Amino acid sequence: MMKRLFTLATLVLGVVALNAQAIFPSQIEAPEGFDSETLVMPQSPLSVQVLFIGGTDMVQTTATYGNEAGETPAKQWHDFIGFTPDNESDDLGWVSVNHEMIQANDMIGDGGGMTVFKVRRLADGSLEVVDQELEDGRKGKFFNVDFANTVGETGMNCGGIQGPDGRIWTAEEWFRRNNAAIATRRGEAGVRDTSDFTIDTKGEFPMFDGLTVEKYQNFNWMVEIDPKQAKAIRKQYNWGRQPFEGGSISANNRRVYFGPDATGAAVFGMFVADTPGDFTKGTMYAYDDTQEGYKWVPVFGGPETFLNYTAEAIAQGATVFNRIEWVVTDPVTGDIYFTETGNDDPGDNFAGSVELGGNVMAYHDRRAIAQGLTSATDTTNNFEYRDYFGRIMVYDVSEDQVRVYLEAGSAINSNKHMTNPDGLNIMMIDGKRYMVICEDLNGSSFGRVPAGTQSRTCELFLLDMDTDNPVVDDLIRIAVVPAGAEVTGAQPTADGKSLLVNSQHPSTENPFPYNNSLTFAINGFDKLGATDLNDEASVEMRSEAVNFDTTTEAEEELFSIYPNPTTRFLYLNKTTDVAIYDASGKRVLVARNTNEVNVSNLTQGIYFVQNADGQIKKLSIQ
Repeated sequence: MMKRLFTLATLVLGVVALNAQAIFPSQIEAPEGFDSETLVMPQSPLSVQVLFIGGTDMVQTTATYGNEAGETPAKQWHDFIGFTPDNESDDLGWVSVNHEMIQANDMIGDGGGMTVFKVRRLADGSLEVVDQELEDGRKGKFFNVDFANTVGETGMNCGGIQGPDGRIWTAEEWFRRNNAAIATRRGEAGVRDTSDFTIDTKGEFPMFDGLTVEKYQNFNWMVEIDPKQAKAIRKQYNWGRQPFEGGSISANNRRVYFGPDATGAAVFGMFVADTPGDFTKGTMYAYDDTQEGYKWVPVFGGPETFLNYTAEAIAQGATVFNRIEWVVTDPVTGDIYFTETGNDDPGDNFAGSVELGGNVMAYHDRRAIAQGLTSATDTTNNFEYRDYFGRIMVYDVSEDQVRVYLEAGSAINSNKHMTNPDGLNIMMIDGKRYMVICEDLNGSSFGRVPAGTQSRTCELFLLDMDTDNPVVDDLIRIAVVPAGAEVTGAQPTADGKSLLVNSQHPSTENPFPYNNSLTFAINGFDKLGATDLNDEASVEMRSEAVNFDTTTEAEEELFSIYPNPTTRFLYLNKTTDVAIYDASGKRVLVARNTNEVNVSNLTQGIYFVQNADGQIKKLSIQ
C-alpha cells in the first residue's frame, strides 16, 4: 500500500501586514516558525498526506531513443495537477502531474515531462496509490507520459487544462525563439536532437500535416494526454503556438480560455469548437478590451499565423496583460477567472506590444499615473511602470468585460498578505464555492516575503466566493509550503474530500522529503463545514470588516485631511500610509509614505481615508 503520512507543524497564525497597493512597501515581520522547512498546516480537521516524491519515486518508462522500457526516478519541479475520475471501478481516478524541469533523459525523454498515477479512497479518508498495468505492458504505480514517441518532446511542462469531462492538457511554457533555447536550460542539457521536425497530425490539422519546422517551433503548444495509458494524444496546433500556462473549458465543453505567461504581452485567448468536445475544429479569438460591442477578435490564417500566434493576435488589436497564468471557470456563473501574476518591470514589454498594434487595459494606465508616469507604456523618464504584486481578474461572461476581482498585496487591518497569485481553482466545500489561490513569488523585494525568510515562502489560500468586493483580508490561509518552494497545482478530487497540491523546487537544505518536489493531498474537506472556515480556531484567523467610524475630535490633530471636499489632490497633515475605500467598503486606492494623494481618477462620491494607525476620515470627492 502506498501511503505516506508525515507529522506537520502547527500553522503560525498572523503575519503583520502593510497595505496592498503600495509601490514600495517595507518588509513585514515574520512570526516565529513561519519560515518552515516542512509543510505548515493549521489545527483543523484537515490533514496532509504526501503521495508522490520527485527524484525518489520510480516511474515506468516506454522504450525511448533505442533504450529498452524500464524504470527511472521521476523528474522534479511538479506544477500542474489534473484529475480524471474513474467511473467504472471503486478507484477514485487518475492524477496527472507536470514536471517543469527540463533535462536530457534517455528513459523519460528530453525536455519536460509528466507523471500519472491512480488513487483510491481508504476508509480512514486518506488516499492510496494503486498498482496498474497499462495496454503497452508497463506495470507499477507511477508512469511517465510518453511524449518522445508520440508527438515529439515537450518543453517545460508547466500549467495545463482540466476538462469538465476529465480530459487533460499539459502546457508547454517558457517561449522558445531558437534551437539553442531548447538545447540548454540554465546551463544544463535539454533537447539533444535539434534537427528539423516534420509534423504528422494524422489528418486532424491538415494545414500542418507534412509541414517541416525548425525543432524549437514544435514546442510551446497545449498537448492533450491520455492519463489512463500515460501517453500523449496530440499537440493542439490549431490553438496557436504561445507561452501557455493555464486554461479552462466551459461547462458545455465548447469554449476554451487560455492564459499565456508573457510579461506585458499576454493575450487572453478563446477557442470556440464547431462541435462540443471536438477541439480539432473551430475558431481562435483574442480579447480586445477597446472594441465596441463584442470584444473577441477572430484570428484566422495559415500555419505561419498559428506558429506566431501571439504576435498575430497583438497585430490585430488584442489587449495585452502582465503574465496571465492559471484560468478557471466558475461552475455556477460561467464567469472566467484568471491570475495576472505581475512583474517588476513590464513597461518596455507593454510599450512593445502597443507598437505592434495591441493595447493595454486602462486599469494599468491608471496605476502608472499613480506612480508618476503618463501611462503603463511610459519609459521616457528612466522609470518603468511597476506591478510587483499582481491580481486576480474576472471575465464577466454576461457583460463581456474583464475587470479586477482581487488585488494582491498586503492587508492594512489584518496580519496576512498574498502576492503574485499563480495557480487557481474553485472547490465546493459544504455546498459553497471557494476559490483556491496559490502563490508564486516573483521576487523577495518590496514586501513580497516576510523579513528574514527565504526568497520563497509561498502560501495557499481559500476565498469564499460569496464575498462581495473581496480583499486580501478575506483570504483564509490553509497551508505554507516548505522553504524555497512554489505552491501550485491545487486540484480537488472528484469526491470533494481532498485537495491535491504541489510543492515545487523547495530548498535542498530542507529535511527529506521536503527537499524534493512533492505532490501531497490535504484530506478531510468533507469534515470541514463552511462555518468552520470562518472559525478562528478551526482553520485561520480572519480579520473583522473595516469599521468606518470616523476619527473623533480628540484625535483630530493626530490625523487630518484637506481640502475636503476635493477634486484632484488630497493632503495629509503628516506623512503616513493611507488606504481609500469607497462607500461600499471596497479598497480603491493605497499610497505609502506620503502626505499627498492624487485622487483625480476616482469618481465623485463619498470615500473613507484610513491611515497606518487605523484612524479614518470621511472624504468627499467632487
